[in-house]
Amino acid sequence: MELTESLKTLFTTTAAALKGASRRLFMARTVEELGRGGQALAMRELGWSEWSIRKGQRELASGLVCVDAFHLRGRRPVEAHLPALLDDIRAIVDGQSQTDPQFRNQRLYTRLSVEEVRGQLIAQKGYTSANCPGRETLRLRLNALGYYPQRVAKTRPKKRLPRPTPFSSG
Repeated sequence: MELTESLKTLFTTTAAALKGASRRLFMARTVEELGRGGQALAMRELGWSEWSIRKGQRELASGLVCVDAFHLRGRRPVEAHLPALLDDIRAIVDGQSQTDPQFRNQRLYTRLSVEEVRGQLIAQKGYTSANCPGRETLRLRLNALGYYPQRVAKTRPKKRLPRPTPFSSG
């Protein structure tokens, strides 16, 4: 069977619009309708994956839908590898933190830079240079804990008010 350009366009746009199990079922039904050699034709002409077509055919035959485990993919957070990391960061940074001197917000400002926190983790808490998180990871964890590495600002006194003159009201 030969596919016309309009059928190719119809099949590819429909498959692109669908996601997950519904996409695979559409592919399996299409291959089934194409008949013998339909899978090879779909792979060659439509650019469909053999794996997706076969998975869809199994789902179609059994009636059971395979659940995609997207949430299990990707890199795990650093806390999964180093469970005590957040407590160690808190122990190092707590003594060096101060709230906003004018109490405008609840942020905790710390004198320690991210590089200094990393150095302290290696020196005090027994981390090695290889397993200690990098600068960006530590910066994100410090911000998530509520610490903002900045130079701690002292409260500046207000400027003197000008002396009242005899002609000013006050």
